[in-house]
Amino acid sequence: MKKIRIGTPGNTLGIWQANLVKEKLEAQSFEVELAIFNAKDHLGNRLESAAFEERDSFAAKLGAALLRGDVDLAVNYLKELPTTQPEGLVIAGVSHRENPADVLLIRSEAIGNQLFKLKLGAVVGASSTRQKAQLLSYRPDLNFLDIHGEVPSQLEELRNADCDAILIAAADLTHFQLNLDGLTVVNLHVREFVPAPAQGVFAYQCCKEDIETRNIIKQYLHTPAISAVTNVERKVMKMIEGGCHLPLGVYCERDHSGNYQVWAALADAWDLPVRRVRLSQSTHLGLAERVLDGLLDPATSNQHPASSNQ
Repeated sequence: MKKIRIGTPGNTLGIWQANLVKEKLEAQSFEVELAIFNAKDHLGNRLESAAFEERDSFAAKLGAALLRGDVDLAVNYLKELPTTQPEGLVIAGVSHRENPADVLLIRSEAIGNQLFKLKLGAVVGASSTRQKAQLLSYRPDLNFLDIHGEVPSQLEELRNADCDAILIAAADLTHFQLNLDGLTVVNLHVREFVPAPAQGVFAYQCCKEDIETRNIIKQYLHTPAISAVTNVERKVMKMIEGGCHLPLGVYCERDHSGNYQVWAALADAWDLPVRRVRLSQSTHLGLAERVLDGLLDPATSNQHPASSNQ
């Protein structure tokens, strides 16, 4: 039986997901080996394809490792992969979806009676233009600090009083051993504070010509129901052509009747008005196009429901 070599980013969530994949495949009697790629790794001439724009990104490293044959399967965040795959690569499947929402972690000194429990003029640490744009649309009095790195390092900045609160993905609260003593957790609803396209989902990437690995992914790892909704989210992002750095949020789910429900939010820049769209239809056909039309309509500018996250 085929030995499967899995490449993964050398961070907590990437390793956690890769180990989960490893366990699933080993349960099917596959021999599995992990290859962990860290930010400081130098993989030689890893850019055989000019399609990799960010040469030092995990996605580029894993993609190049696949093309060289160093690994058979790469596990990466779906939201960080380009909507058009580099030549020779394919996203062969996606994982289940972790909690896709964002949460606010607030220091006790910054608690207030205003929306989201943040005091007036609070400084919020955020890692994306999407987070800043949407929070600013609800609370124009807030100030922002750009933060990067894994959640523990962001939490350290909060503890050091570099900021009054930080915005993180809710799934991080599940997978990191975080000490939240003295912090208030405010959960932000995905229908009001719209997450990034495909947030909370991992992608299983392999070489296009590797039919054996593609079939293994499809049979043992792929989650079709999640693929159906993330395809809508990522199609909106692809048509806008803004990439993962655009202040764009798109979240799609299917209700008990099988109808597609979509919430989307877009700004031209993080400090400009946010346009919001909410759509429902029985099929995914043409849905992303309708979402995009709504987002590009100036009449939707700065429209949002009253938040219940208080």
